Amino acid sequence: MLTSLGSRFVARFASVLLTGAFTMLVIAHLGAQNPPQPQRGRGEFPAQQRAPADPAVVARGKALFDVSCALCHGADLRGGQLGGVNLLRSLLVLNDRTGELILPIVRGARAEKGMPPIPMPDEDVKAVAEYIHSVIALSPHQGMPPPGATAPELNLLVGDPAAGAKFFAANCAACHSAAGDLNGIATKVPDAKALQNLWVSGGLAAPFPGPGRGGRGRGSNSRLTVTVTLPSGEKVEGALMRIDDFYVALRDADGSLRSFTRKGAVPKVEIHDPLDGHRALLAVLTDVQMHDVTAYLATLK
Repeated sequence: MLTSLGSRFVARFASVLLTGAFTMLVIAHLGAQNPPQPQRGRGEFPAQQRAPADPAVVARGKALFDVSCALCHGADLRGGQLGGVNLLRSLLVLNDRTGELILPIVRGARAEKGMPPIPMPDEDVKAVAEYIHSVIALSPHQGMPPPGATAPELNLLVGDPAAGAKFFAANCAACHSAAGDLNGIATKVPDAKALQNLWVSGGLAAPFPGPGRGGRGRGSNSRLTVTVTLPSGEKVEGALMRIDDFYVALRDADGSLRSFTRKGAVPKVEIHDPLDGHRALLAVLTDVQMHDVTAYLATLK
C-alpha cells in the first residue's frame, strides 16, 4: 500500500514539474517575440517630440516674448498679471508645431475672450512659438517651467519721457490728468514694472471677467456705469449694480438703488466701461510707446 502511494506521489510531482517547465518555455518564447517596450519617462510628452529649433531663432523669440507677451503670460509662461493663460498647460500650444495654431490667436482670433491682436510679423510669431516650445521641451512635468528657471529682471525705464508725455496728451488726457488722478503716481507706485502694469491694465490685475457669477446676468462691478433712457426721454445714470434680460439695477449719485423692468429694447440701456479705451489702445500700442509712457509716468512724483 505504502509503495503504491509513494509511486503515485512521485508521478504527480513529476507531472507538476513538467507542466511548470513547459509554461516557462512558453513565456520565454512569447517574450522573445514581443520584447518589453522601454517605458517613457515622466518628463517626456509625445506631442513635444520635435527637432530643436535654430538657437538664434529661439533667442530672438525669447526677446520678442519678453517685450510683447510676458506682461500677460508671465516671464515663466505660467500666466502674468493681466490674466493671460498658462502657456505650459495650453492644449493649443501643446498641439502647435511651428506656430500655425498660435498665429491666428496673435492675429485676433480670440479677441472677444480678452486676447487682443498684436501687430507682429509672421516670422516673429513663429520665433516666439519656437521659444515657447523650447521651454516646454525642458519641462520636467507638464505645466512646470524648466529647472532653475527664474523670472528675468527687466529694466522698463528705457523710454523717452518727452515722447511719452506727447502720446499721453493725444491718447489718455481725455480720461486722465497728470495734475488729477495721476498726481504723484510715481511716488505711490515706485516700481517701474508695477507702474507699467497699472496703467496698461487700467488699474486691474486681470481683465474684466464678463458676466457675474452666482446667477444670471451681470453682477455689480464698481467701475461700470449705465445710462437708462425711459420712453419719456428721461435719462437715469449711475453705477451698474445688476443687469439681465428682465431688469437693470443701478445706484444713482444720491446713493439710491433704482431698478427698471426691461422688455426687449425698452428702456434703452447703455453700459459704459472706462477700460474700453485701455482695451482698444492695447491692440495698437507698440513697445516703444508703452515704454515712453511708462518713462513719462515715472516723472510724476
